[in-house]
Amino acid sequence: MEFSGTHRAFCDRWAKTDDNMCRHSMSFHLHNTLRQEFFASYLYLLEKTPLVKLYPVTCEYIKGEKQFYYRAQNFYQGVPASEEGMMGDFVAISEVDLEGSRQFLKKFVGPGKASTKRALDCGCGIGRVSKGVLFPVFETMEMLDMMEDFILHAHECYLGDYADRVETYYVYNLQDFIPLPDRYDVIWMQWVACHLTDKDLMEFLTRAKESLRPNGVIIMKDNMARQGCRLDPVDSSIIRHLDIMKSIIQKAGLTILDAEKQEGFPEIIVPVWMIAMH
Repeated sequence: MEFSGTHRAFCDRWAKTDDNMCRHSMSFHLHNTLRQEFFASYLYLLEKTPLVKLYPVTCEYIKGEKQFYYRAQNFYQGVPASEEGMMGDFVAISEVDLEGSRQFLKKFVGPGKASTKRALDCGCGIGRVSKGVLFPVFETMEMLDMMEDFILHAHECYLGDYADRVETYYVYNLQDFIPLPDRYDVIWMQWVACHLTDKDLMEFLTRAKESLRPNGVIIMKDNMARQGCRLDPVDSSIIRHLDIMKSIIQKAGLTILDAEKQEGFPEIIVPVWMIAMH
């Protein structure tokens, strides 16, 4: 296999991950190793083990939090509560993104499909997707984000009259969130799966499956790597290849209904895919 040679070269260090590498997980040497070698052997490891655990970037604790999540929270504290903040340097493609999502969602709601009673927006930010995609379809919404400032801006300013139809706001980390069973027709996850480790993503998807109502679906929309995986240590995001993401979804006991690439984005942007599952 293409990655087997790299994996064999990396094998000795991988075997010592728990005992040695974790204690120095943000050292320059390990950071360099992660970027250049670890993810090159990721696909090979994925086939050989039930689940690849990213110990070097997840096990160290900072102020009581796993550093992988601490760094993400610290990054978003500096992001403004605005559409520009949510989209970074790509606010111009926001409408293209929303239209792609609207068209994809249409495939899974309606007679004989998911009902339109209630949806959950995971990693909602200020509610850009809720406002542009979900509120026009669903009677009520629940919204979840780890940043309280984003939730407050959504409720007080951004959502306008739509705010009256929000049943619950959750200021919560997704890896810790336990949704109620049999509650949602659609669970929307956009640009948030990349902020979960493999293990936490799989476990959340397992919990999310139990919270779906009859015919309900989970829709994930996220960046997908062109090859292997790519770690961004600044905002603690992992961009996975589509096949790797599908493998995690299947390990969570979910069935993939459809996968579609978002069209109309500039070539400079990492490919974005939408995946529906139940």
